[in-house]
Amino acid sequence: EVQLVESGGGLVQAGGSLRLSCAASGLSFDDYAIGWFRQAPGKEREGVSCISRRDASTYYADSVKGRFTISSDNAKNTVHLQMNSLKPGDTAVYYCAAVLDIRAGCNYRMNEYDYWGQGTQVTVSS
Repeated sequence: EVQLVESGGGLVQAGGSLRLSCAASGLSFDDYAIGWFRQAPGKEREGVSCISRRDASTYYADSVKGRFTISSDNAKNTVHLQMNSLKPGDTAVYYCAAVLDIRAGCNYRMNEYDYWGQGTQVTVSS
């Protein structure tokens, strides 16, 4: 059974930092790209970042570039999302997801992702 488990969410003041983790099991980690998505109340889910170990490519949404960093700990089958300089607009439930990594660039559409975690809440107070 494939499982993706997010952790690291919480409440933080604007300007603060959080580190989210996505632990994967039940799949061949090297064959999958991992993406982070978020969904704020009343808004559609949006892509935040992605990492492909196939070609070491990464992707960041414009809204988080320069503030968020995605990384992969292959030994632990875990992907991290370091979030710095957080803003109230970053408040959302953050989800990680896995997609079979079949092409370069880590530019997969949301509906291509095969497996999803349950999400972790991030709340940024002003």
